Amino acid sequence: MPEGDTVYLTGKRLRAALSGRSLLRGELRHPRLVEHDLAGRTVLDVATVGKHLFTRFDDGRSLHSHLRLDGSWHLYRPGMAWQRPAHQARAVLETADRTAVGFALHDLELLPTDEEDRLVGHLGPDLLDPTWDSGHAAEALRRFTARGSSELGLVLLEQRVMAGVGNLYKTEVCFLLGLSPWTLVRDVPDPAAAITLSRELLLRNADRPQQSTTGELARGRQTWVFERGGQRCRRCGTRVRTAEQGGADPRSAGAPRGGVYARLAYWCPRCQPGPAPHPTPRHH
Repeated sequence: MPEGDTVYLTGKRLRAALSGRSLLRGELRHPRLVEHDLAGRTVLDVATVGKHLFTRFDDGRSLHSHLRLDGSWHLYRPGMAWQRPAHQARAVLETADRTAVGFALHDLELLPTDEEDRLVGHLGPDLLDPTWDSGHAAEALRRFTARGSSELGLVLLEQRVMAGVGNLYKTEVCFLLGLSPWTLVRDVPDPAAAITLSRELLLRNADRPQQSTTGELARGRQTWVFERGGQRCRRCGTRVRTAEQGGADPRSAGAPRGGVYARLAYWCPRCQPGPAPHPTPRHH
């Protein structure tokens, strides 16, 4: 599932391409929305909240989309060939000079703009909210510490605590904190540092497609332990381990509308001491 910075960058690009422009074509190909035609509407704004996108129109409605595992928005100039099959398109928003195509958008809803909170009101503070301040940080910390008996890795993923972290940043935050993903939140020495670090990593990558937590952009050098199972730890040389974390408990971290599925955790047993299961035999 895309991280919050990927969704943020998608929203930024859609905003630059569509905001203030009238739609010559506004097709919604989702089964629940095929009767709606947005042609003639003007796009007022494109906003992101965590991993949610809202395209707002001048008739007081918003188009909500969530990328889930395989969704994406592409931008094209007139006449350009689409990079994904047309049958995967769920939304086509075309202006005089740009076409935005939303592919594989399983979650798509047209709703009054003043009801957006119905879809995102349960989320914790958005780590990439441009108005982020000490109040947001305090609320995230309150929600975080309230999960004292839960595992750190799962709480970092829980969008109800703070919105935007996915498996990549969960993995890297745990490594940089020097804590096993299975450390209980009540045993985290500095909970505020976990929130600050999560926000800093997302901000670092919010304006570019490349994601790096090491400060390097070269392929294979962008992360400390994420997707490096079986390889040597960059710090100590110990082999990075992998094991699944999470499950089907809907009270755990995960998708915005309910339960979670297991995620593959990566960690260095030397740099990240603490509770941990036996590693899985497969490497990723």
